[in-house]
Amino acid sequence: MYNVIFRVFFARMDPERAHTVAFRVIRFLPTLGFGSVVRRFTRPAERLRVSTLGLEFDSPFGVAAGFDKEGTGIRGLGQLGFSHVEVGTITARPQPGNEKPRLFRLIADRAVINRMGFNNHGAAAAARVIRRARARSGRPVIGVNIGKSRVVDVDDAIDDYLASTKVLAPLADYLVVNVSSPNTPGLRGLQELEKLRPLLNAVTSAAGSTPVLVKIAPDLTDDEATAIAALAVELVDGIIATNTTLSRAGLATDAATVAAAGAGGLSGLPVAARSLELLRLIRSVVPEGFCVISVGGVETAIDVAERLDAGATLVQGYTGFLYRGPLWARQVNRGLARLR
Repeated sequence: MYNVIFRVFFARMDPERAHTVAFRVIRFLPTLGFGSVVRRFTRPAERLRVSTLGLEFDSPFGVAAGFDKEGTGIRGLGQLGFSHVEVGTITARPQPGNEKPRLFRLIADRAVINRMGFNNHGAAAAARVIRRARARSGRPVIGVNIGKSRVVDVDDAIDDYLASTKVLAPLADYLVVNVSSPNTPGLRGLQELEKLRPLLNAVTSAAGSTPVLVKIAPDLTDDEATAIAALAVELVDGIIATNTTLSRAGLATDAATVAAAGAGGLSGLPVAARSLELLRLIRSVVPEGFCVISVGGVETAIDVAERLDAGATLVQGYTGFLYRGPLWARQVNRGLARLR
């Protein structure tokens, strides 16, 4: 039924507006009076539980950063069956993001191009929202993804990340340092080891007991990814692979449509192969117990199981929600219970 709804309704709507409409329902699900009923319908099987980062996850499958930018949908997404919600990306300073339009569907590829630009109300506002979500019983694990404020020079990035860390780390179950979005000028340069080491050192020190992970781009070379993985093992608690890609190779969507969408990060099925490659590479060079979260191009339970078999500790999705609908997490978790 959702496929019909998508074709008739959402596919004809501006993508960002469609996301806003759908997210409004998710946000208010806990207040509509039947969120707990939905949760009984979507609850993962007990055997899918995962222990990592000193935390307990109901299942391996959660929501990647970018879907819930400021934490307003945490409870609703948990009731839909996601074991964890990674909020953000949040910046120290409020910012509107890039000009619209900034979100584009490539339906033939089951993909999305976005150049949102970290639109959010800033760390202080997000902290108030997340604090309320933490107070609720039955919530999912809450990750918080932080990035550089656009107006801050790259040379001043550490202080900017620290401002977010000090406000948000005490409220996060885990904290993610995002240095891999293609939509903030200069951000990906922070993946260079001489810049990444002092940044991770500073954030980890400021985060205290909150686990810290670093999120990397799929466009890194294998050697670059291996070097960052080694640094991550030394300094932080985990690594997330991967963010969106700048590549447009191998798309089924006609070239004119892709060109019209313009710059931005590509997510969805076209990222799957590289995301899986990097997962296998990273797992081969990090200790067995080191947390590796795989993101990029997963839609089905079979996709998620493949990532787990390749060494992922947890798996996250985002773009698949647009194409699979509100019962996506339930479908994945039910499928995983049959496969494992």
